[in-house]
Amino acid sequence: MILGIGSDLANIDRIAGTLDRFGERFRNRVFTETEQRKADSRADMVGTFAKRWAAKEACSKALGTGLRMGISWKDMAVSNLNTGQPVMELTGWAAERLAQLTPDGHQAIVHVTLTDDHPWAQAFVVIEARPIA
Repeated sequence: MILGIGSDLANIDRIAGTLDRFGERFRNRVFTETEQRKADSRADMVGTFAKRWAAKEACSKALGTGLRMGISWKDMAVSNLNTGQPVMELTGWAAERLAQLTPDGHQAIVHVTLTDDHPWAQAFVVIEARPIA
């Protein structure tokens, strides 16, 4: 069963401007160390940050809250499997909200997909509840 769906479209140039203006303060407030390392290792560092920004926005929408109600940017973190597939890990308040949404006898799975085509970065998040066998 689908618990939530969220999408977001971020302007890569706007994220570049925010990084130029606020630098480390912005990076450290919004992105985990893992996300920062991933972006720093990529040729398109800003595009990588923009996709992760969009993923966090999309995830907050899928949780039904948007970025309010105590949710922190770092409560939603994007990493990649060895195959390159992006995955979203929820901690803190985001994990608590996910637990509230998940029916008894079910396991929540957060699906995320990312794409970019300059100047746009897009993310789509689907939160699924699967019965525990």
